[in-house]
Amino acid sequence: MAKVMGMLIDLSKCMGCRGCQVACKQWNNLPGEQTALGSDYTNPQQRSAYTWTTIEFLTTEVNGKQVSTFTKGGCMHCNEPACVSVCIAGALEKQENGAVTLDHDKCIGCRYCQIGCPFGVPKYEYDKAIPKMQKCDLCFDRISAGMEPACAATCPSDAIQFGERDELLAQAKERIAKGNGKYIDHIYGEHEAGGTSVMYISAVPLDLTALNTDVTTEVIPNFTWKAMKQLPALLGVVATASLGLLAYSTRRSKLEAEQKGGDAQ
Repeated sequence: MAKVMGMLIDLSKCMGCRGCQVACKQWNNLPGEQTALGSDYTNPQQRSAYTWTTIEFLTTEVNGKQVSTFTKGGCMHCNEPACVSVCIAGALEKQENGAVTLDHDKCIGCRYCQIGCPFGVPKYEYDKAIPKMQKCDLCFDRISAGMEPACAATCPSDAIQFGERDELLAQAKERIAKGNGKYIDHIYGEHEAGGTSVMYISAVPLDLTALNTDVTTEVIPNFTWKAMKQLPALLGVVATASLGLLAYSTRRSKLEAEQKGGDAQ
């Protein structure tokens, strides 16, 4: 059985250099995007079909002081991914090593994964004639070959640690315990969405970061399946209605043609 891998991101070490973002684009051959009208092609803060990794910068005033944070964003690679549970084409898959991958040959661009993901990760190719979805795959090709994801291998401050999820979780708990109050006592991703392969520790309250603190600790597919199990019945109703309308339209056209023929006589 394969080891479940993941990443531990220490936000207190992140310098906001965006080296991880550049490495992600280079390894996955993702094009640059304009951050604003007329600006140079560079590294935006918002994820898209062509930007899978971001560094989001936030500044908040706390007790009269400005608190600034950098947050690396990307796919959380959930233990039980919502995106996989709602994919009707079987394009998304949770691999044994922890990565959530996307098979573009199977993807039909329905965007159910985009709706189902509590972290807003999968993005749609709005500029393509035949659009599909895009997302981080934890550098599945690299980790399958025993390498680190490009973002982790590039991080100059070691803010991104790659390894077995269980070991990273133990490491996070140890850092918090021995940090003399440096870190808040919370490992983001240990329980969020039922647990994720990408986890975070922070020196500031999580609501001061770009992390989604409203995510439930419940396994998301428990909710999505309640809705998705209705899909076959719904599709059946739509198909039946469509066939009915087609039959009605065909019959009406035939009657109109016969009537015109009679009038012509």
